[in-house]
Amino acid sequence: MVRFAEEKDLPRVNQLRSQVSELHAKGRPDIFKSGFCQELQDRVYEMWQAEDRDVIVAERDGVIRDMACVEYLNKQESPYCNARKIYYITEFGVDEAFQRQGIGQELMEFIRADAWARGFSSIELDMWSFNETAQKFYEAIGFRTSHLFMECNLTNEV
Repeated sequence: MVRFAEEKDLPRVNQLRSQVSELHAKGRPDIFKSGFCQELQDRVYEMWQAEDRDVIVAERDGVIRDMACVEYLNKQESPYCNARKIYYITEFGVDEAFQRQGIGQELMEFIRADAWARGFSSIELDMWSFNETAQKFYEAIGFRTSHLFMECNLTNEV
């Protein structure tokens, strides 16, 4: 079952967010800190309460196994860009113990249906290039690279 989170779900959502946080800390320790401090834990409550954001969970057998934090963006027209409504996935994580069982795809199907019903023109997300597993998952369900951010790390140069 996929649904919008209730407040009682948020501690479990934070357990999943902690797994994602550690994945990032291992993948890019030069950027991300290990650990899941109180400030990070509190953010899910802020997202849950905000009018322009939601927390979505997927559960099986009474256990939340997947979560997504989403933001509803209304980009205004500018001289450079057309106006757009973007359903933006800020966080997504499947419990490590339940990956490759279709739960992530179920949550993404819910997101697609919700975005369509709300009149959004696209669903977008960003991810770090070290996370090849996530990239393969997103590509398998129809996401395509729309733009790239690149870096030139100067900390190792003499």
